[in-house]
Amino acid sequence: MDRARRRAQGAGVNALLAGQASLPRALRRRHAVVLLGTGMVGGAFLRLLDTPAGAALALVGAANSRHQQTDPAGLAERNLRERLAVAGAARDDAALLAALDADAAVHKVIIDASASAVLAARHPAWLARGYHVVTANKALAGGDLQGWHALQAACAGHARYGDAATVGAGLPVLSTLRRLHACGDALLSLEGVLSGSLSWLFNRYDGTQPFSALLREARARGYTEPDARADLSGEDVARKLLILARSAGFALTRAAVQVENLVPEALRALDTGQFAANLEALDAPLAARHAAATARGAVLRHLARIDRHGHAQVGLVEVAATHPAAHLRGTDNLFALKTMRYRAQPLVIQGPGAGPEITAQALLGDVLALV
Repeated sequence: MDRARRRAQGAGVNALLAGQASLPRALRRRHAVVLLGTGMVGGAFLRLLDTPAGAALALVGAANSRHQQTDPAGLAERNLRERLAVAGAARDDAALLAALDADAAVHKVIIDASASAVLAARHPAWLARGYHVVTANKALAGGDLQGWHALQAACAGHARYGDAATVGAGLPVLSTLRRLHACGDALLSLEGVLSGSLSWLFNRYDGTQPFSALLREARARGYTEPDARADLSGEDVARKLLILARSAGFALTRAAVQVENLVPEALRALDTGQFAANLEALDAPLAARHAAATARGAVLRHLARIDRHGHAQVGLVEVAATHPAAHLRGTDNLFALKTMRYRAQPLVIQGPGAGPEITAQALLGDVLALV
């Protein structure tokens, strides 16, 4: 069944649910969703609506930063993402929430597939209003500690918060860490490669081609953020490390995390286009570090670390050829957790940690888990 037919059926179910209380339970338990962010991850999520797993979801609104669509016929269009890029009603969150309110679905879900700090700051208010929130947006949970506390308070209500996509692109690291913490286990240390984009870059970087060429390829594959400085600065990894640390019971602030910025000073203030045109400035410093590591029989990997005292670091380090991170492939993330009960040998979680499709799948999984 193509997208247009499925979404048209979803619109028809909306009308039935509004007027008939005797619909089968399967229809009454479907999910009404509003998608905020139709970039690469949001676009991949829209494609998942055409799969059997996506059939339980009714899209009642979709928006990018400028345009939105709430009309069932418009939402049913196969090229919805492309049309929103150039046209649509002006962005109006009140209208999007009204579309959710008007739907008779049991589960009403706001999916934040953006990277907007402004949108992330609204998550607690949406939860307080009873909407479930599913997100890949790290800006709130990985931001200042006050925002984290506001989020935890809002999660104490009926609405649920799905954040598996914020760390590890859906790998079961957050759920594992929270389960261990809830069972009284204590995190002694965490070390790992938390960025799929930086994992891919340094797994591939062997000195035979400029780092800037690899970075352009990673951007084209959708592995990096639209502005790759979000990855290279270490700030994206720092947000993930904060989410992990806070989930393990550490009230950690951003200032407590030592972060190495791989972006040369001269490139940090440029606009996105100027930065993209000057990527070659990255090449010489990283080539020198690669050569030094190779001379010592080591390789470069981007690692995040935290110990039992809450000391946290993010940056590029040399690791021996025997180190687990030295053997990663592709966009693999690696999380090695040492706890009181996993002290002799760490609990290791590893797998792909970047890419629109797997991130979108994590979002879908969190939505379906509401049932």
